[in-house]
Amino acid sequence: MKKLESSFANMVIVLTIITVIAAACLGAMNNLTAEPIAASKKAKQEAAIKAVLPEFTAVDEVAIVNEQKIFRAYNANNELVGIAIETKELGFGGDITTMVGFDANGSIVDYSLLQHAETPGLGSKLTDWFKVKSDIRGAGADKMPLRVSKDGGEYDAITAATISSRAFLNSINKAHETYKIALGETPSVDAWSGATTQQSEIELTTDTITANDTTAIDTLSETYVQIDSLNP
Repeated sequence: MKKLESSFANMVIVLTIITVIAAACLGAMNNLTAEPIAASKKAKQEAAIKAVLPEFTAVDEVAIVNEQKIFRAYNANNELVGIAIETKELGFGGDITTMVGFDANGSIVDYSLLQHAETPGLGSKLTDWFKVKSDIRGAGADKMPLRVSKDGGEYDAITAATISSRAFLNSINKAHETYKIALGETPSVDAWSGATTQQSEIELTTDTITANDTTAIDTLSETYVQIDSLNP
């Protein structure tokens, strides 16, 4: 086989061929592993849902509420038994992702740590710390928001990992707010924004209405009452 002449053009050709072959190999490997990885993530998610909720017979497809994934679970009589929420919060080393389950009364059933990037040996304690050392299970609305003792709360932080502990509890608090929104107990952000915009428009309108226009004033009063009813 004739040896290629050492030139810039030949070097470019060889490097291009190598790059194309490498890209093709990576693409093929990605296609081979994508499905197993997706299946593994789904299985882990389903296991986490089962672990954090009371016994159920059916679960809804994932829904997005308050930028979090929620899963509503029902018994054989199609009654809601609880809601599992995949929640995320920035910790010391990165995002802490947790599946937390609430029963129909809004109390924490259990949680499952899905992913974290905290300090090895410390962050990993989140898996069981708030079940064994400082149990948050069973906490209801009267306990919210959950806080570590350093912040005036009743839950002990992991030794030398206060930031991770605080982030974890904040993620649980966010999940509880999402739970209330999902049940309609708390207006969503969009609802509040809409009410604020409408009220601002009404306030501007009152500047152009004379005191003699009683019909318009009565209409505005009724509208204010409707807006006030949105406030808890």
